[in-house]
Amino acid sequence: MDPLPSCMFDVFALSLPRGLAFGENPPVSAWRSYDWITIGALTRNATTNRHGVLTMRRRVDDVWAVLRWEDDAFTEEEAMAILRQVCDETAGRIPVPSGTKRRPSLPDFRGKELSGIFKLLAHPSRHRGAWMLNQLYLAMPNPDDNWASDCRTENFHSRLWEALLLASFREQGLLVTQDRPSPDFHVSNRKGGEAWVEAVTANPAERYDHANTEEAPIPQDRRELTLGTAAVRYAKTIKNKLDKGYAHMPHVAGRPFAIAIADFHAPGSMVWSRAALLGYLSGIYVRELEQDGKRVAVPEVVETLLGEQPIPAGLFSTPEGEDLSAVIFSNAATLAKLSRVPVSFGGPTTDYRYVRIGEFADFTPGALRGIPFSMDVNSDEYRALWAPYRYEPWTAEMEVFHNPNAKHPINPALFPEATHWLPIDGIMDCKRFYEHSILKSRTWILGADDRIPTVDDLVFQETHDSTNHTGDDGTIAEARVT
Repeated sequence: MDPLPSCMFDVFALSLPRGLAFGENPPVSAWRSYDWITIGALTRNATTNRHGVLTMRRRVDDVWAVLRWEDDAFTEEEAMAILRQVCDETAGRIPVPSGTKRRPSLPDFRGKELSGIFKLLAHPSRHRGAWMLNQLYLAMPNPDDNWASDCRTENFHSRLWEALLLASFREQGLLVTQDRPSPDFHVSNRKGGEAWVEAVTANPAERYDHANTEEAPIPQDRRELTLGTAAVRYAKTIKNKLDKGYAHMPHVAGRPFAIAIADFHAPGSMVWSRAALLGYLSGIYVRELEQDGKRVAVPEVVETLLGEQPIPAGLFSTPEGEDLSAVIFSNAATLAKLSRVPVSFGGPTTDYRYVRIGEFADFTPGALRGIPFSMDVNSDEYRALWAPYRYEPWTAEMEVFHNPNAKHPINPALFPEATHWLPIDGIMDCKRFYEHSILKSRTWILGADDRIPTVDDLVFQETHDSTNHTGDDGTIAEARVT
C-alpha cells in the first residue's frame, strides 16, 4: 500500500454520510492501493489513544462504498495490519448493491451536445477542476437521474451549485441526505439540529454563452446596483421557489427551510450582485455621504425595487417571507473554485499557476471599501488564510443570511464554518469562522513563468478594464468572481 495525502483523503471522505465529522476519532494517516480502487484511514481516539480503521472501495460505477469502519478498537499495529491487508489484496471494484441505482458516468460524452462551459474543463489548466467535479458528483447521496446529462449541457451551473453545496455541508460534518425529490437536501448535525435546503440559481431572462461572453458592465449607480436588475432577478427567483410551497410539505412543515442561491443572471454578475441580494432581503439601501470630511454609510428603508413592476423590497419583513428561515449564498460557484481547492493542496504546478486577486472584507466600523489582495493559490501565504484546513475550504465563501422574522429559525451551529448574518439587538451582526472574508475576487490562470499581479495591478485593472485578461500562454484568465 502507498501513503494517501490527507487532503486527497478529505476529498474521498466527502462520500461519507457525515463527511469530515470524525468526532473523537480523527484520521491520523491515510493509505491507498496501487490502483486507487481501495483507500483506508488509521484513526485514533482522542481520549483512549486506541486506534480504529476506515476502509472504502470503489463500486463498478466509481461510487465509494464503506468496507469496514471501527473506532477505538485496536492497537496501532493491529489497525495497520488490517489496512495493509485490504489495500494490498487483489480486488476489483465491488458490485452496485441490489435495489441501488447505478450512477451514470459524468464523462460519458455520448448523446447531447456539450455546453461550452463544460468543454472548458477539458483544457489542461482545468484538469484538476474536472477531476474534482467528478468526485463531488460521485459523493452525492442520491442525485437526480438526469444530473450528469444536465451538468454536461445547459444546466451546468445549477448542478455545479448543488455539488459545491454538498462539499460545503459535508466538509462541516453535516449529515446530508437526499431521500425526497424536494427540497434538494436535508442536513443535520448534533449541535445545530436540522434544516431542509433547496438549491437554485438566478438565471438570465435570455440564455448566454457562459464560456465566451464578455462580462456585463457593473452598474455605476449605487441605487441600481442595490435595487435594480440584479435585485429583481433575485426576487423573481426566490419568489418562484417560495410559491412552490416547500415549507408546507409534510416532511418539511414545522422545520427550518432555507433557499441556497447563486447568481448567473448576467456574465460576471456574481462579482458585484451580492449587494442586490442584501437590498432585496432587507429592504435597505445604504447611501454614502460625507460627514465631517469622512465617507459614512447611511441606511435608508425602501419599499420597492427599481423597475417597471412594483416588486416589494424587504422579503424578510413580509408575511410571505416568514416561511423562509434563511438564505444561503456564495459568490464562488465557479470553475475556478473547482480548480483552486485542489491546486491549494500544494505540490508542483509545472505549466500553470492560479492567482487570486480581489478584496477582503474590512470589518472596521464604518468601513465602506474592501482590502485589496493578490495571492498565488499554491502558496503557504494563501493556505494560511484557511486554518485549521491545509487548503482552501469549500465553505470559505458561504454566507447565511438569517431571517429575523422566520417562523422556524435556523440554529447557526448547523453551519459551524459559514459566515452568519444574525439579528442581534435589532441589527444584523456578522459572525464568521474564518478571520478573512473575501468580498469579491477573480482567479487568473497564468503561465508558470508569468509575473504574479500585484495589488497595484488590481487597482489599475479595476480602473481601466473590466473584461477578461489573457496570460502570455494565451489561456483566458478566469474573469468571474470566485
